[in-house]
Amino acid sequence: MAGGAVIVAGFGFRAAATVASLEEALHLARQGHDGHLSIACLATAADKAGTAAFRTLALRLDLPTCAIDSAALTAQPTPTRSSASRVARATGSVAEAAALAAAGHNARIVVARVISPDGMATCALAERNDP
Repeated sequence: MAGGAVIVAGFGFRAAATVASLEEALHLARQGHDGHLSIACLATAADKAGTAAFRTLALRLDLPTCAIDSAALTAQPTPTRSSASRVARATGSVAEAAALAAAGHNARIVVARVISPDGMATCALAERNDP
């Protein structure tokens, strides 16, 4: 994907999250950006990447997934500082950390995490500009 912006949608979600939870979180993250942000992949914590809801969303959107290990998640500085996320995953936001880790070196958050209306999923968007 050289020569332009690479956008990654990062997700954090509870075990009971549905595809609708994930879709709604993504929709909220993209609000105001539709048509301007082409998402390259969906990212989440490695232990969540194989869940049915996450895999179904990736199939519906025809996007690859990135499974981010816990060390890579905790290494990412996130603008959001959720105490629940800090306790559970040692990061301020799983969605933001996953998006940043998958986007790669010099990535930045373009949309901080948003929470699905049912409270079951979060989504954040990160961008890396390739020269």
